[in-house]
Amino acid sequence: MRRIDMMYQTMLAEIGQRALDDAWNLDFPPTGRFVRVRVKDRDYWYFDQPDGDGGQARKYVGPADDPEIAKRVEDFSRTKTDYRTRRRLVSSLTRDGGLQPTDRASGEIVEALAAAGLFRLRAVLVGTLAFGTYSGVLGVRLPSTAMMTGDADFAQDYAISAGVMDSLPPILDLLQTMDPTFRAVPNLAGADTTAFVNKEGYRVEFLTTNRGKDEYLDKPADMPALGGASAQPLRFMDFLIREPVRTVLLYGAGVSVLVPDPARYAIHKLIVASRRHADSVLKRDKDIMQAGILTEAMLETRQSADLASAYIEAWERGPAWQEAIRAGAAMLPGERKDNLRECLYTGSRGIGEKAVLPF
Repeated sequence: MRRIDMMYQTMLAEIGQRALDDAWNLDFPPTGRFVRVRVKDRDYWYFDQPDGDGGQARKYVGPADDPEIAKRVEDFSRTKTDYRTRRRLVSSLTRDGGLQPTDRASGEIVEALAAAGLFRLRAVLVGTLAFGTYSGVLGVRLPSTAMMTGDADFAQDYAISAGVMDSLPPILDLLQTMDPTFRAVPNLAGADTTAFVNKEGYRVEFLTTNRGKDEYLDKPADMPALGGASAQPLRFMDFLIREPVRTVLLYGAGVSVLVPDPARYAIHKLIVASRRHADSVLKRDKDIMQAGILTEAMLETRQSADLASAYIEAWERGPAWQEAIRAGAAMLPGERKDNLRECLYTGSRGIGEKAVLPF
C-alpha cells in the first residue's frame, strides 16, 4: 500500500482547516459574488449566487456606504481568493497526488448539507463516502474500487438530536435545490421518512443509535435536529460514531466533514458483515474488503494501537458482539487475517492490554 507524500498530506490538512473556517461564512458563500447596484441616486450591495437551475438568485445586503457592510465585502474578497486556492489544492491532490475525488452527485449533497449545518449539529458521515476520506486520515492511497457508491449515509446520536435545540432547514427542500427529482421514500413502519431518492436511484439515508431495546429497531426515530427527517435506529451504531474525527471530502474546494474513527469503522464493518442476510452478499463482501484494507493501512502506518483499542472495546461488550466479530473476521482472506492478527498483537502490547484473538 503506497504512502501519500508528505507534501500532499500537508496540502490536505491545509484544505481541511480552511474548509472548516469557511463553514462559518454561510450567508455569503464563495460560489457567489457581491454586486453594487445604484437605485435612486444611492448605491446598494446585493449578493448573487447560482440558483441550481442555471440562473442567479439575488439577495439584498444593504447600503454601500454602511461601514459594516463594506468590511463584509472586503473580507469576502479574501474568502473568495482562499476558495479559489483551495480548489486548486484539491485539483492537485486528485490529479497529481493520486487521491480519489468524490463524485459530483455525492459531493453536491454533502456540501449542501454541510453548509446547512449538518456537521455543526454533530451528525457523522458514515458508509463508503466516509471510507473514501480515510486516505487523508491515514496517509495512504486506498483503492478506488472500495469507494464506489450510489448513496450517502449520515448518522446522528439520538440524544444529541433531541438535546441540541436547533435544526436544519427541511431536508427534502435542501435536496431538491440540487435535484428537483428527490422524493421521500415511504417507510413501511409509518409516515416518518428516513431516506430520500432521486430519479437516478441515488439514495440519501439517515441513521441513528438504537436506544437499547430491539422493539425500536423497526421504528424510525423522530430526530428534532434533522429538518423533518427521521432516522433508522441500528444496532452497533453507537460504537461506530463515538469520538468521530474531522477530515475533508475531496469535492470542489474541499468539504469539512465528521467521519467515524477509522479503527472503529474497520471493527464495525466486521460486525455488520456477519449480520448481512443472504440477499446482501455484495454488501457483505464490500464490508469485509473495507475492513481488511483499513487493517492493512493501520498496520503499515503504525496505528495498530488504535485498532486494538477499538477492538478490545467492542469485544468487551459481551458475547453477542464477540460472536459477530468472530464471524466477520472469519470472512477475511488469509493475508488479511494475518494483518488483523499482527495488528491486534502489536497494538494491544502498545497499550498494555491483551486482545483475545477472534480466530
